[in-house]
This record gives sequence, structure tokens and C-alpha cells, in this order.
Amino acid sequence: MTTIIVIGAGSASFGENTLSALLRSPKLRGSILRLVDRNAQSLDIVYRLANRLNREWNSGFEISAHQNHKGALAGADFVVSAIEVGPREELWKSDYEITLKYGIHQPYAENGGPGGFIHTARNIGPLMEIVHDMEQACPKAWFINFTNPMVRICDAVNRHSKIKVVGLCHQIYTGYAMAGVALAKDLGIQVPDGLEGMHADVMQHPLQQMVIHQTLPLIDIRAAGTNHFSWILSVHDRRTGEDLYPLLKQRFFELDSNFEPLTRRVFRDFGLFPVPGDTHLCEYLPWMSNPNTKPWKKFNIRLYDWELMAGLRDFSLDRLNEMADGQMTIESLLDTDSEGALEMIENIAFAGNHYHLAANLPNMGQIVNLPVNAIVETPVMVNGAGIHPVHVGSLPEPVAELCRRELMIAQLGVDAAVEGDYDKALQCLLLDPVIHDADAARLILDDYLMTYREQLPQF
Repeated sequence: MTTIIVIGAGSASFGENTLSALLRSPKLRGSILRLVDRNAQSLDIVYRLANRLNREWNSGFEISAHQNHKGALAGADFVVSAIEVGPREELWKSDYEITLKYGIHQPYAENGGPGGFIHTARNIGPLMEIVHDMEQACPKAWFINFTNPMVRICDAVNRHSKIKVVGLCHQIYTGYAMAGVALAKDLGIQVPDGLEGMHADVMQHPLQQMVIHQTLPLIDIRAAGTNHFSWILSVHDRRTGEDLYPLLKQRFFELDSNFEPLTRRVFRDFGLFPVPGDTHLCEYLPWMSNPNTKPWKKFNIRLYDWELMAGLRDFSLDRLNEMADGQMTIESLLDTDSEGALEMIENIAFAGNHYHLAANLPNMGQIVNLPVNAIVETPVMVNGAGIHPVHVGSLPEPVAELCRRELMIAQLGVDAAVEGDYDKALQCLLLDPVIHDADAARLILDDYLMTYREQLPQF
């Protein structure tokens, strides 16, 4: 019997994806599932839905709901975390707007830049409380993280606790989508009309998924780097073994120049294809926030639609509530994707042998020229002995240097957030490629710490 704890279980996306995938698993039948969320209303919806799935799918799970993680951790084998100090969209928008007051334009403000620092700092408090409680209640459990900023959250667990951590993200599929569009005629892929790019958009998402589902069986991509800043190292035809990288380089530049223009430029100038798509790639590059040249306009970087996504989140929870009440069919949950959590849990718990396209682990040499013990993203093998990174060698030095800078900033920001150290927080901002003025860095930090003082007691 496997004991799985899910913290942040009230997330609409968790209820739709990870929860249903776990409860569908024949291997996990009869396991213990403890759902944790501070939001009593969201927790109640997901708990009732879980019980319906458990009953109708005959999953045999023992399910309980908890508003505090402390009562749920004892004996856990896996702790899946999707925590987020909220309201997510409202705070993200505020992170972006505060820097504008001081002449700093963040391209996206979620995982890199000043927004990446303060986003981390807000989540660090509850995160460290959880992992330190795990050290007492379930010290051998795996912490499976979905919370952003991925590199920084995993780094905090890795360097400031004794808990094993792996970070999971679906961004590798953006690489498959872009490769699929570029190689569509060569591989027989049907690209749907209206597909504009890889940015987060409710209308674009299903079109992107159509390309991804067609591309995955046809090609194998090996990528490595850091989360939301990884790079395609090889592309091969799964049917013939042919190296498709030369053809990808040719075909991508034959596409309309408005399709992911920043990816296009970086691919051209560095000779290596970046995976994440323009709206994530832009967060880590030192030439994307110049107030004079306004590169975000040149490359048509689109901001997250905070209001729309907040509304969609509420709509999704209402939908899950109707499923929980039996007013809506659960048929759509029969083919959901856990985004990697199921694969990690099944193959560790039952000694499987699984190759996973991308996971975030401490660097133990899997990327030779990135810092040891920093959180890096590579393919991994998963079996009964744990999660093992695939060694990919070295990144090209110019690309490695971009990654090294981001990793150093991430670690400095994590230390600042864990320790409540103002000087380290300031240095983190001063070294960030988004910042181009020393006075602005201090003004932004002071404004952030004052605006979010309730969420940042460590400062």
C-alpha cells in the first residue's frame, strides 16, 4: 500500500489531471490518498470528486481531507506539492506592475526577474514548514514539486532540508510542438488553422495539443538546461533513427517570421534550439527589458491574461463541483495526464523502469558544465531505486553561461528568502538580467517587501 499526500489539492488543474490519473491507476489500487488544502471550499470540492471517482472506478483508495499538512504527513511515501500563496493572478499582476513604477519592464514576471524572486519568497515560508515537518514525519518520502518558480522551489528543498526533491513540468512539450510545426510536411503532421504560437492562451492551447499529440510518436527530443530555459540537444526520427536536427534548423527558418520570433533569433544566434517558447524564454535573457529599444514589442511578447485565467480557474472549480455532485459526467477524466506524478509514484513504488522526458534534480554531473548541486532539467530514468538523471554531457559554453547566471541568481534569491536576508535579496536583484539600474533594484525590493509584508514575515 502506497501513501500519497497531495498539498494544494484544491487546485482545479490538480483535480482534473493528477487526481484522476492517480485514481485510475491499477497499480495504485488500495493506496492511501490524503488531500491537503488551506482553502476549505476548494478542498471540499476535490475531496467529494475523489470519493466519486474512487467509488465509480472501484479504485479502493482510502481517502481523507485535511486543512493542515501536519496531520497528513505520517508515513507518507510521496508528497505531491502544488502550493501557491494566492490569489495567484492578482499577485502576479502586482509583481509586474510594481517594477513599472521604477522604469523596469519585466517581460513576464513569473519565474525570472524581480517577479521570480518575490514569487519565490512568498512561497518559501509554507514550503519550508512542509519539508521540515516531513523530516520528522516521513523523512524518506519523495517531495514531488509542481510549484513555480520550479528551479528556486526545488533548490530550497534540496539545499535547506534533508528531503529528496524532484520537480516536474510539461514545458518540454512546447519543444515538440514547435518541432512539429516546423517539420509538419516532412512528418505528415496536420497543423491546425489559427495556431499562432506557444503562449498561454485558452484558444491556442487545444491547437498546440493537437500538434503535440501528433509529434510525440514520430520524433524523440533530448533536451537539457534549467526549467523553462532548457535546450534541444538532439532530435531523432523514432521510426528510422535519422538525425533530424539539420532538417529542423532548415525548416524552422522557413516558417513565418512572426512564429515565436524570440526563439527564432536565439536559435539563429546561439545555434541551439531553446525549448520553452518566447513567453518563458524572455524571462532569462539580458537583452529583453531595455526601456529604449523595447524588445518586448519587437518580439511581440504577450503578458499572461491574469483576469481571464483567474476567471477560468473559478469556472474549472465550478465544473469539478458539478462532477463531484454527480450533475456532470466524469468521462472526460478517463484520459487525463498527471504531468509526471503518476509515472514517478508508480515506478518507484512498484520497481518499474520508466524513461521520462524531463525532470528537475540536483546536478550531480548530468550537465557537466553547470554547477554541482544546482537544480537542472534533463531526462531521467525512474525505477525502484529512485529517480536517476540521464547524463547529457556539456552544454555549449555560451548557453551554459546563460544558465549559470540564472542558477546563481536563483540560489542567492532562495538563501535571501529562507534567511530573510535583505542584502542577499538586493544582490539577487542587482545581478538579475532584467535590472539595468542599481537605484531601481533597491526601490523595487523595498516596495515588494512593504507591499507583501504579510506574506513575508521572515523579512
